[in-house]
Amino acid sequence: MTAPSCCAIDFGTSNSAITLPQADGSARLVMVEDGRPTMPTTVFYDVEDLEGHEPPRQLHGRAALAAYVEGREGRLMRSMKSILGSGLAEQSTEVGEGRSVRYLDVIGDYLRHLRRLGEQAAGGPLARVVLGRPVHFVDEDDARDAKAQASLEAAAREVGFAEVHFQFEPIAAALDHEQSVTQEELVLVADIGGGTSDFSLVRVGPQRRERLDRKDDILANHGVHVAGTDFDRRLDLAAILPLCGYRSLGPARPGERPREVPNAVYFDLATWHLINGVYATNRVLELQRMRSFYADARLHARLMHVVQARLGHALLARAEAAKIAVAEGGATTLGLDLIEPGLATPLDATTALDALDADLQRIADAAVETLARAGVTAQDVRTLYFTGGSTGLRALTERIAQVVPGARVVHGDRESSVARGLGLHALRVFG
Repeated sequence: MTAPSCCAIDFGTSNSAITLPQADGSARLVMVEDGRPTMPTTVFYDVEDLEGHEPPRQLHGRAALAAYVEGREGRLMRSMKSILGSGLAEQSTEVGEGRSVRYLDVIGDYLRHLRRLGEQAAGGPLARVVLGRPVHFVDEDDARDAKAQASLEAAAREVGFAEVHFQFEPIAAALDHEQSVTQEELVLVADIGGGTSDFSLVRVGPQRRERLDRKDDILANHGVHVAGTDFDRRLDLAAILPLCGYRSLGPARPGERPREVPNAVYFDLATWHLINGVYATNRVLELQRMRSFYADARLHARLMHVVQARLGHALLARAEAAKIAVAEGGATTLGLDLIEPGLATPLDATTALDALDADLQRIADAAVETLARAGVTAQDVRTLYFTGGSTGLRALTERIAQVVPGARVVHGDRESSVARGLGLHALRVFG
């Protein structure tokens, strides 16, 4: 079989993937990291122990996250997609040791890494690409939206793609489903990832599937910046950090009601990108001086161990694992020996859902708003299509399904349905 000369890239806010169109009409996912078809959209510029004008070492995906969590000298860049269309794209940022990098070059560095992985899998050069894009890079600003796409295209061309095409991500998510559709229908695409929950109402059908320009088939698009990482944060605060003093009280004083201990450190420990800031020397010294604020000395001691042993990211990982366990089995026990030998706490579905309820409702309300923007009723929606890593949470999908109770529920590949759809589109674009 001749090696493909084209590919498709799902350049996501949280995770990315690359597919190779095949001669049999399918799209093959490239295993980009540790045998997985997706990897975090992250670049770490490692400047530790560099000499002279030696450029920063680049790490990508999970390797980038690991270097950051380990506390290596350098700069982690995440959610690079969000700078497209902003004034930051052409600006530079410090990465450490007096070195800087242009924001748009960060995107280029990541795309170059994906292209290299694709070429290794394809066995030859990849000169043409279909890139996914949101319906709106920038809401209600056509000029900035066009600038965002132009910037992403420029970055792709700079890393070696001679021909660049775009397809809307919700259309890509619906393409695989469309292969089996026998009549025209409206599909509500729910793409729930790590950082955002996005909804698109899409018209699909056998008469439409061969069209290259599908923009008119997107009737409405809406979303909220609430998703998987927010769920982990809520559960960390609800189930784990109370064992380290969150929402605990200070000592009783004559004539005064006990006060709740300061909570800023706990919110930072539960927020991925703020955790490392808690480990700064001045912050640690400040927390040490707060011992008298706690009525229970054990809680303060646990907090100090979490901070001094740099356990913040590990605790968020425990919260994420608990979320998955509750979604699958209804209850779990969080072992927290890393904080204190024998420490554990139960987490049942009721407690978890209470912690997540407000976020789940905000997401469901976004689905309602999508229908309103399209001017359709719930009865008009024939299919509800789920994609994105967070759609494994049953309570979430059930809450969204209540918005369109008569729709058929279809679960696409949580990690890669957009990438597969982009690959199918690349077959049509490039033949």
